[in-house]
Amino acid sequence: MAAVSFLKHFSPNQEFFMPLPTAPNKRAALLSVQDYDVPAKKSRRSTTTQVQSTPQVLAHPVMLPEVSKPVEHRLQDVPAPTVAEQISNRTARNDKSVKTAAPKARAKRNQGPAKLFVLDTNVLLHDPSSLFRFEEHDVFLPMIVLEELDAHKKGMTEVARNGRQASRSLDALAEHQGSDISAGLLLNSTGHTQAQGRLFFQTQLLSYDLPASLPQGKADNQILGVVEALRKQHAPRDVVLVSKDINMRVKARALGLSTDDYQNDKTLEDGDLLYSGVCALPLDFWVTHGKSVESWQQGAQTFYRISGPIVPQLLINQFVFFEAPGEPNLYAKVVEIRGKTAVFKTLRDFTHLKNAVWGITTRNREQNFAMNLLMDQDVDFVTLTGTAGTGKTLMALAAGLTQVLDERRYTEIIITRATVSVGEDIGFLPGTEEEKMGPWMGAMDDNLEVLGKTDTSAGEWGRAATNELIRSRIKIKSMNFMRGRTFLNKYVIIDEAQNLTPKQMKTLITRAGPGTKIVCMGNIAQIDTPYLTEGSSGLTYAVDKFKGWPHSGHITLARGERSRLADFASEVL
Repeated sequence: MAAVSFLKHFSPNQEFFMPLPTAPNKRAALLSVQDYDVPAKKSRRSTTTQVQSTPQVLAHPVMLPEVSKPVEHRLQDVPAPTVAEQISNRTARNDKSVKTAAPKARAKRNQGPAKLFVLDTNVLLHDPSSLFRFEEHDVFLPMIVLEELDAHKKGMTEVARNGRQASRSLDALAEHQGSDISAGLLLNSTGHTQAQGRLFFQTQLLSYDLPASLPQGKADNQILGVVEALRKQHAPRDVVLVSKDINMRVKARALGLSTDDYQNDKTLEDGDLLYSGVCALPLDFWVTHGKSVESWQQGAQTFYRISGPIVPQLLINQFVFFEAPGEPNLYAKVVEIRGKTAVFKTLRDFTHLKNAVWGITTRNREQNFAMNLLMDQDVDFVTLTGTAGTGKTLMALAAGLTQVLDERRYTEIIITRATVSVGEDIGFLPGTEEEKMGPWMGAMDDNLEVLGKTDTSAGEWGRAATNELIRSRIKIKSMNFMRGRTFLNKYVIIDEAQNLTPKQMKTLITRAGPGTKIVCMGNIAQIDTPYLTEGSSGLTYAVDKFKGWPHSGHITLARGERSRLADFASEVL
């Protein structure tokens, strides 16, 4: 029996002492390995234990269970490992555990190996903060990028400002305490906690081979050569070129290099995904939600409290409608969402002549939704998108004149727009600020002419006086002089807002003071500003960021009402 053979080594009348190593001869001295192998001392007492074979070290008393059946395997006389061997084995295990535990800290964040992104100059000129948008990945800047960045920093244009801002960001990273350019600059050292990678500069000449058809002196080709050299040097790590230049990305793919567009500034990948502000209720809405609907009357409006599967899809100030044959129609706005319940509020019908705004009545469902937003004093920010001829400018001007001249809710109307020409620039314009902005405000003049003819009861002198009063309450301002201003109790119209960048849109919206309402209008399918797309436009940016805010609203106008010619041209051209 294994247990019985184990007991034969010990006698009940002997005591076993642990070996004591030699005491250290100086302070803070480590014991040598030989000190751990000192043999045990034996003493003869009444309770002394005589060891008949090689002494074995027992750190704890052994509790032997009752042997119920014979054990087939017997203990063999294997020499016990010395303490020095145990320490060395434990140290090896600890070293191994430390080595394997080190990468676990970032394993939760990184699902794969970090990439190395090589930035083109146009990315920094487009977004100066692009250095900090790559999360855990590293960023590499070729030397030619710094040269081009230095060449574009002069001037007062948006590109020059972005170039100077990018240079300041690079300088702040390089000046940070403990920064080592050769080892890479920590991108989170300046407070950008989302950036966990490093920034590398080209500090040495890289050898690369490009086709002879690519001129070596061109900056784009030099950047492609740097990417090729880094790809070979850091294989199998992914090295990706990031550029806003389409032709450069095409050349990179032709050379077998990984490349991608800078996507961080795009609010949406596709303009069709833009929030429309309208939700069509399903045909079985009253069947699925009718049992739990509560309704009450408050003035001329009716309120409905609903609960059901459609509530999580709704947003504050979103319009809902129910149209089904043989059933009454419902047009309402979401005014409250609490948990799994939402409150609808019926709308004012501006299609009826008694609710006309400055003599203008709406002609379709979306126009009625938009006019409810424009006339709502609790909504401070309204965005209107739609194709040409949908009535955006006309409704905004009519609502503004009514609230300025009739209801005295605002003191005046301020109109501005992005001065981006469709064709060639005609040069400098003479006159004052308003005279210079006059040619850009032809759309406003056309709509004011329409609004001036709505009052048919007044004679020619009456209409002339009305037009003069209207002109006195409308101010035309240039966006170039908006910085630092504050508008108090103003009705601000921003026309052609699709040509604004997100930064310009932020500058204009933050001019609003107490009691000011801002209306942004535009058609994201007609963008004239270079390098702006439907996904990166300031109008798209504002619509996406403000959706769901209780004091803002958005409507996408679907049907053109200008003329049958303009409506057909918008569809087929």
